[in-house]
Amino acid sequence: MLKKEFVYQEYTRREENILRAPYNPELEFYSVIKSGNIEKTKELCGVSFADKKGLGKLSENPLQNLKYHFVITVAMLARYCIDGGLDISTAFSVSDFYIMKADKAKNIAEIDTLHTSACIDYAQRMKKLRNKKITSRPVARCVDYIADHLHCKISLGELADYVDLNPSYLSRLFKKETGSTISEYIMRTKIETAGNMLIYSEYTSTEIASILAFSDQSYFTEMFHKYMGVTPKKYQSMHLREIEMGKEGKK
Repeated sequence: MLKKEFVYQEYTRREENILRAPYNPELEFYSVIKSGNIEKTKELCGVSFADKKGLGKLSENPLQNLKYHFVITVAMLARYCIDGGLDISTAFSVSDFYIMKADKAKNIAEIDTLHTSACIDYAQRMKKLRNKKITSRPVARCVDYIADHLHCKISLGELADYVDLNPSYLSRLFKKETGSTISEYIMRTKIETAGNMLIYSEYTSTEIASILAFSDQSYFTEMFHKYMGVTPKKYQSMHLREIEMGKEGKK
């Protein structure tokens, strides 16, 4: 049996065709950037934009074809980031900037570089937006620690030791800067991750509950319904239906 730490870390860092393939890599790509995950964004941009699977033929000219797809990608990035809370004027100003740059590109390599820059740019803006209320280094370190240890049961004492602060002080500071208690933040982050795993991996609800260190399936389902408004099974079926409809729309 695979260790939970390995499974969780492999899920967050996996490349295509390693361990579990996502149902729809394109949707995962935009969701990663929307979440502000800069490292994962860089990883996903490791494959040349020109070599990206599924790019249709929009022009006989290879460079022009890639430019058209670049415009579509940047437009989608703007929409996803607006949905994630980025203000509309900023989102569209950034997209306009990169589209204008692409219009002047002389070769495919320039488009590829612009694609990576645009993706990282949006991811950085979303991370900054996510952490805008976090001003202290201890809380920022706690947030990063939580993201890396969702496969564990994380306690206040553990976090306090990690940042070398009194537990009560850390608890007050965390609530002040994030608007959530530490336990609420950990649970919400676990549930959001579980939602992504239900859509983008082939793990069952039971496996995900174990990977993310829930005491049992019943408690996982209870917490998932509390934060997402539906059961894990319903959530998965809803989003897989959306994916299938998206595929049908592309035919």
